[in-house]
Amino acid sequence: MQNSFFKTIRNSIKNWYIPLIIGILLILLGFYTLTTPIESFLVLTLIFSWSFIISGLLEIIFAIQNKDEIEGWGWYLTGGILYTLFGILLLSNPGVSALSLTFIVGFYVMFRSIQLMSFSFDLKNYGSKNWGWVTVWAVLGLIFSFILLWNPAFAGLSLVIWTGMAIIAIGFSACFLAFQLKGIKNAHKHMSEEWKAKYQSLKDEYYKHRG
Repeated sequence: MQNSFFKTIRNSIKNWYIPLIIGILLILLGFYTLTTPIESFLVLTLIFSWSFIISGLLEIIFAIQNKDEIEGWGWYLTGGILYTLFGILLLSNPGVSALSLTFIVGFYVMFRSIQLMSFSFDLKNYGSKNWGWVTVWAVLGLIFSFILLWNPAFAGLSLVIWTGMAIIAIGFSACFLAFQLKGIKNAHKHMSEEWKAKYQSLKDEYYKHRG
C-alpha cells in the first residue's frame, strides 16, 4: 500500500459517486427485505438478482476508470465481476429456496465486507480522517454474513431479518466509502501543481535512497 497515497496525489479519483449509488441501492434492498415475508422470496430473488448485476456492472466501470488512481482497483474489478456472476446465477435459478438464497447472500456480503475493510485501510493510508466508519459497517456486515452462512436461526430471528441487516450494513459502508473518496478528490483539486511536483520529487528521492 505504500504507493497508494502517491498515486492519489498525482491523479484525481473519478466517479466517486458510484459506490454511493451502490450503497443506496443496497440499503433500499435491505429495508425492502425486512418488510418481505419469507413466502415472497421468489420475488425477492429476482430483485436480488438485478441488484447484484447492476451493482456489479457499476463496480466494474468504477474499477476500470480508476485503475491509474486507486491502488486497490483490482479489488473493485474482481468484486464487480463476482457480484455480476452472483446476479446471473440467481437470475438463472429463480426458483431457488429461501435457504439457498440466504447462503448466496451470505457469501456476497462476506466478500463485499472484506473488500470494504481493505478499502478502509487504503483510506487510512490516503490520510482520510473518517476511514474507521467504513471499517465499522464492514465488520458488522462480516458478522451478519457469518450468521447467515453458519447459523441463520441465531437468536431466534428469521432469515429475512438477518439478510436485511447484512445488506443494510454493507450498504452504509459503501456510502461512507463514497464520501471519503469524495473528500480525497476534493483535497486533490485544491493542491497546486507546484506542490504535487514537489511531493513527487520527494517521493522519488525517498525511493532512490531506500534502494
